[in-house]
Amino acid sequence: MDRVRLGMVGGGQGAFIGAVHRIAARLDDAYTLVCGALSADPERARNSGAELGLDPARCYDSYAAMFAAERARADGMEVLAIVTPNHLHHPIASAALDAGFHVICDKPLATSVAEAEELVQRAAATHRIFAVTYNYSGYPMVRQARAMVVRGEIGKLRVVQVEYPQGWLAGPLEGTGQKQAAWRTNPALSGPGGAIGDIGSHAFHLACFVAGQAPQSVLGDLTTFVPGRRHR
Repeated sequence: MDRVRLGMVGGGQGAFIGAVHRIAARLDDAYTLVCGALSADPERARNSGAELGLDPARCYDSYAAMFAAERARADGMEVLAIVTPNHLHHPIASAALDAGFHVICDKPLATSVAEAEELVQRAAATHRIFAVTYNYSGYPMVRQARAMVVRGEIGKLRVVQVEYPQGWLAGPLEGTGQKQAAWRTNPALSGPGGAIGDIGSHAFHLACFVAGQAPQSVLGDLTTFVPGRRHR
């Protein structure tokens, strides 16, 4: 079977999660990275593509240009991986679905409930696969935990506790020029919940996946460890 032709938005030089997605795609051995709009900076986008061995003609300056060009190719991209900061997930995913591409989007799906619901509706209307990367549910130990719960091996569930500590949030790392910390602590880029959307969504998904249950309501307590850090 031919590998799925994969494109990527974001994930170029200086990025963090793009390389992780590419490694995962290679481990699956079901995808071939064929194109990318790897950075908002055109020079960095081209240099990033060259490092990955992409055809220079398929290293694009923008995701809009990539969607238009790849849609016109007989061997064009089939599925898009979105590995950008959170605030860009909705506009890029919307454009990709409208252009006819399947989408693999890093979490969170969007930075608001309204945007998330709109994407769900758009994916259904375009009949495209829309996958969000809650990758921890693929870990063998997590699968085993879920199976043990389903089989009743640990008895009736009475409480579920899940944690995902992010030690770097205890200090003002964003003030040092660290790129990942800068956007993750900026509500305009990460969303109003900050780490809750980016990391807390993993914890929430794991709790639901292992327990086989969905919560009826959610109570959120939002705070910061660094004086003056914005969180809304």
